[in-house]
Amino acid sequence: MIAKTVIAKILVAKILLAGMPLILSLGAGPAFAAVCLDKSMTLEEIVDAINATTGCGKAMKLFEACEFGASGDVDLGAAVEKKCESDFRAGLKASQKASYQREMRGCDRKYRNKSGTMYLSFTAFCRAEVSQRYSRQALEAAGKSC
Repeated sequence: MIAKTVIAKILVAKILLAGMPLILSLGAGPAFAAVCLDKSMTLEEIVDAINATTGCGKAMKLFEACEFGASGDVDLGAAVEKKCESDFRAGLKASQKASYQREMRGCDRKYRNKSGTMYLSFTAFCRAEVSQRYSRQALEAAGKSC
């Protein structure tokens, strides 16, 4: 009886050891991918697609279409911010710049005490929306369409 128990334990140990590479590869870190634009895209490919858009509004639509709903959205949102800021950053007066930074910090504070990666996504969307609003206002003031 003892021999059967020992053999069973050895078999279980061998099975666990054989499966260890698979288990470790699953936990090797997040490999973000999403179905976006009707194809599977990595995080980097989506960021590149956002960077290649022809404006803030299109960048935001792509962000919304390709969101992860988790920490991967931080990089996507940062790409949208950069795209949108190119429409208004240089033309901001000191008071407008301070207002913009205040709104961005408000986004950062809004979910800072929440746990879970979805709150990182919420923060990224909040920041991107602030940038989009400033972009839209700057383009309207300049008589350009969004």
